[in-house]
Parts: sequence; C-alpha cells; structure tokens
Amino acid sequence: MYDHIRKKLASGETIILDGGTGTDIQRRGVPMSSSTWCAEANVTHPAVVREVHADYIKAGADIIIANTFATSALLFNALGRDDELLEIDRAAVAVARDAAKGHAVAVAGSMSTMRPVVAGSDRTSRQKEWPEAEARRLFRRKAENLAAAGVDLIMMEMMRDTDYSVWASEAAIATRLPVWIGISVERHGGKLTGFGREDQDFEAVARVLAALKPEVISIMHTSPNDTDEAIDVLRKYWKGPIGAYPESGYFKMPEWTFVDIIPPEELVAKSRTWKQKGVTAFGGCCGLGPDHIKALAEAFPS
Repeated sequence: MYDHIRKKLASGETIILDGGTGTDIQRRGVPMSSSTWCAEANVTHPAVVREVHADYIKAGADIIIANTFATSALLFNALGRDDELLEIDRAAVAVARDAAKGHAVAVAGSMSTMRPVVAGSDRTSRQKEWPEAEARRLFRRKAENLAAAGVDLIMMEMMRDTDYSVWASEAAIATRLPVWIGISVERHGGKLTGFGREDQDFEAVARVLAALKPEVISIMHTSPNDTDEAIDVLRKYWKGPIGAYPESGYFKMPEWTFVDIIPPEELVAKSRTWKQKGVTAFGGCCGLGPDHIKALAEAFPS
C-alpha cells in the first residue's frame, strides 16, 4: 500500500499522517504501564488500539503508525523482555493492518530509541549504555520483525542524537523498506538540541541523519513553536520531502498530561506556515487526536 504514498511524494502532493496513538489509547481509558507506557495495550486492549487507528483513518490519514514506539529495543532489553517485544510488535501490526483493511492507507511500524523513563517526568534514565555492536543487533532484530510482520514502511520516531539514532535508522534502512526519519528537538539555553539529549546539537543530528538518505525526514514530537526553526535548520542539510507532526501537552511517566493542547485550527494555521517552507506531510504526535487530523485533511485535500 505504499505505492500511492511514493507517487504523492514524487509529485509534491500533501500526505496526512495520523496523530498520537499512545496518548489517544490513554485518552480512551486504557491504563498506562509504569515501565513500558502504552506498549502492553496491543495485547491487553487490542479493540481500543484498533479503534484509535480506525478513527485516524476516518479522519483522513494516508498513513497510520502501528503502536510500536514504546516497544523500544533498548527499553525492553533493559527490562529483560527481548522476546516479548517481538510478540507485542506482531500483535500491534496485525491490529493496524486489520484497521486499514479496505482502505488506501499505508501501515508504518514505529522504531524509537526509548530507554527507561524517570517516573513522573519525560526524562530518559541515562544509567545504562549499550555497546554499539549490541545496540545495532537489538535494533536490527526489531526492524526485521516489523518487516516480517508486514508493515509498508518504517517510521523512525524521536531520533535525537548522532549515535543510537544512526544505528537504529541504519537497521531500518537495511530491511529495504521505505524509511521516514522523525527528529525531535527542544530548546536549551536558546539553542535547539535533540529531545532529552541536551548534549546533542540539533544541527549535528540533522546533518548525520540526512546523510542516510531516507525517503522523508520529519520534525516530530517537537513543540509547534520550535518546529519553524527546526525546519529551517533541517533544510540546510536535507533537500528531500519534509514532514511535520508536533506534540502538545507534556509527559509525566507513565501518562500524558493534556494541558494547553493546541486547537485544531491553530495546528492548521501553523501547518500552512510549514507548507510555505516546503513541508508536504502533516500530522500530530502526542496529545493530538483525530479532530486535529480531520482538520488537517480538510485543510489540505489531496
């Protein structure tokens, strides 16, 4: 189901992505895990996960992303649950594929570098590091499992550094599936850095990830207010298609806090500005739901 996406990219047509899957699962009453956030919902509440995907499709999404962000190869390895990751991802992709059945919608698998998160915050615990060879092995295992499960493409999400993000993205590219790289940034002392990696200058991250030559690079899980500058910086190193799907609210592990969520009409207004900068793929990340995607689909009809 990726051929029509590839044609849209080639012609510069607008592509609509879904919104925050994990946060919408939470919004519908599914309890979040204190260690793995929304990952278990794929097996404990598959009907709710399917409903979330179906609502994004109904809203107008061209691509839905299976609920596999939180089944991070690093996180599950730190928890001693490597094999469970594979089982949960297969369940997640099956649910997404079922929701997409009969629709011209591509199903993406999400890959992240998420590690254990400090309780009550959105900050990553940095107590454990993985040797490069081991990290690459874990990322490769997850990427190959997503490909075998039947995803149409792989979305690298919350890429934010010049080490783990590169290793994970290279594992996805090795599957020969289309790969979209999503970079997350935040502001520290007036300077943009990788999200949760204040030691990583965003320009350096953008440069090394652009060199991997994915199909698309997106600015995602980033404040709408920082997305403008991030797009400008990215454009220095990347001449290909660009996506934008920001977050709104904030995370206090294990739940998203729906505070000061950007209204759908403001997201559309921001997206019009990003379109002028060359962005052609629009959606939402954590905190943004089907109403936001519906507004984007209506504002940017294909």
